[in-house]
Amino acid sequence: MPPTVFSLFPRNDGLDRELISTVLAGRGFRLEHIVSNAAASPDGFWYDQDGNEWVALIQGAATLEFPDGSLGLRAGECLLIEAHQRHRVSFTSQDTVWIALHFDAGSSVEPA
Repeated sequence: MPPTVFSLFPRNDGLDRELISTVLAGRGFRLEHIVSNAAASPDGFWYDQDGNEWVALIQGAATLEFPDGSLGLRAGECLLIEAHQRHRVSFTSQDTVWIALHFDAGSSVEPA
């Protein structure tokens, strides 16, 4: 049986909510595909995750907020958000597509 093919550019049928799909998961990691559809974190909400998260913006535009400032992202850009680094999503365009790799905080991390 051939491997399953997964599209990074799914049809957007005008949904008004964020769609998160797990692409792969294993011991200590989870790879997610996220279609944001102009979604943002609720007012006053901050992520404070136990694990590390590497995110890549595949399509669209987004703004992430951190306690000490904000960071705009465009398609093709990526960053590492280390465990317990508080952040929130303040803006995404209607067509925003992400890939997010969540992995254990105990893993050795050295961005290239």
